[in-house]
Amino acid sequence: QVQLVESGGGLVQSGGSLRLSCAASGLTFRTYGMGWFRQAPGKEREFAAALTRGDGVVNYAGSERGRFTASSDSAKNTVYLQMNSLKPEDTAVYYCALEPYRTGTPSRTPGSYVYWGQGTQVTVSS
Repeated sequence: QVQLVESGGGLVQSGGSLRLSCAASGLTFRTYGMGWFRQAPGKEREFAAALTRGDGVVNYAGSERGRFTASSDSAKNTVYLQMNSLKPEDTAVYYCALEPYRTGTPSRTPGSYVYWGQGTQVTVSS
């Protein structure tokens, strides 16, 4: 059974940084897409960043480009989301999600992802 466990959320001041981690276990496939999504209260879940393990292709939402960096540690089956220059509007629950067998450009669509973590709260104060 695939499990995703996020960590690294918290409270940070505007302009600060956080690094989120997502540890995957129970994997039986060599390639997959790992996406980061976020959901603020009263809003739909939105794409932040994603990468494919195997190809190493990374995809970012426009608003996060240059501030967020997705990376992976294949040996640990862990992906990271480094978030810099955080803004109050970045406040949300952040989720990692996995799409099995993905190659090439990772998907931006939540429906493409099969497995989801429990989410980690990120709060940016002004």
